[in-house]
Amino acid sequence: MTDGGEAPDMVSFRECARRVVAEGIAPSMTHQRVSQLQAQPGFPPVVQVGRSNAIDWNLARPFFVALAERAAARDSRRRIEGDPE
Repeated sequence: MTDGGEAPDMVSFRECARRVVAEGIAPSMTHQRVSQLQAQPGFPPVVQVGRSNAIDWNLARPFFVALAERAAARDSRRRIEGDPE
């Protein structure tokens, strides 16, 4: 499922939102926002696991990094500490 040949790291939308914040990709993220973003082009494939949705973090991380970079370009409040811009 990943492009680099590594094992998939499947995470729920809630865990995905937690990792986006924990890794400093964005200052805030909720699982509801992740659910909304799945309609955007380029969002990684979603797998239904019981009643939950899951995505491969190895594919999702670059999507969220690009999303955060676009947001930071528009709004200085979305920039992470230490960002030179």
